[in-house]
Amino acid sequence: MKKITHAVIPVAGFGTRMLPLSKSVPKELLPLGNRPAIHYVVEEAIAAGIKHIVLVGHAQKSAIENYFDINAELDSQLRTKCKEQLADSLNWLPDDVTVSMIRQGKALGLGHAVLAARPIIGEHDFAVLLPDVVLDPFTGDMAADNLAFMIDAFAEDNHSQILVDKVADEDVHKYGIAKLNEAFSEVNREDDKANINASFKVAGFIEKPNLADAPSKLAVVGRYVFSNHIFDYLANTKASVGGEIQLTDAIDALISEYGVNVTTMRGYSYDAGDMRSYMQAFIYFAEQQLAEDE
Repeated sequence: MKKITHAVIPVAGFGTRMLPLSKSVPKELLPLGNRPAIHYVVEEAIAAGIKHIVLVGHAQKSAIENYFDINAELDSQLRTKCKEQLADSLNWLPDDVTVSMIRQGKALGLGHAVLAARPIIGEHDFAVLLPDVVLDPFTGDMAADNLAFMIDAFAEDNHSQILVDKVADEDVHKYGIAKLNEAFSEVNREDDKANINASFKVAGFIEKPNLADAPSKLAVVGRYVFSNHIFDYLANTKASVGGEIQLTDAIDALISEYGVNVTTMRGYSYDAGDMRSYMQAFIYFAEQQLAEDE
């Protein structure tokens, strides 16, 4: 089967958890160390073999699209001042990678944002990367781990893949939690994070359950690999309370018809859309980059 080369990154959220930082700067452009958070997400996608990236945003997020474009005037100024290395570093996207943006229109939830990318994705299977979730780029191998592993797993059995990671008891209520098939119940009995990529079938998901009701402690991390069938399910998904089209509803339908796998995460992730986690991530990324410069 042909490998996935298309990805969707929804960037239409207003970032209310990151106020006041996100009042005038899109939360996706807030720095982690010396680069914007979304820079690492796009690097991850490219390392996994993605060639066509679709940002789903709105009018106030044009700065994100501009970040991935070439600023000819700035480039000329830098080269005039003999700063060729700096100019080259700003034009870092490979020539065979495209980044485009489409507007979501109405803010009707994550499922609606993914569906908005359909005119560009077309009939291709594709990945979805939530930009709030930044995987640690300083450990492991982005060309083989996590998203790259999921894409390879999809190519083998055509099962959509969802990245999950074990969370602490006190955090279970914050996430969508995987319901495991009986054959894989031993994964939930592990006391510690497995820290390896392994793919296996999932029976479903429960959104933000209480610990007592949680079927596991495996939380959705924010990386998905979908067959194109997900678009049909999203198009037929009715809006839930609040008028939003939920991605999880379409995933449930996909599980029933085609089967879906979860992939356990290798390494660590940061929630760059949560103030406390963002500050911890900024310090960690800065320390890693300072150490590289020594």
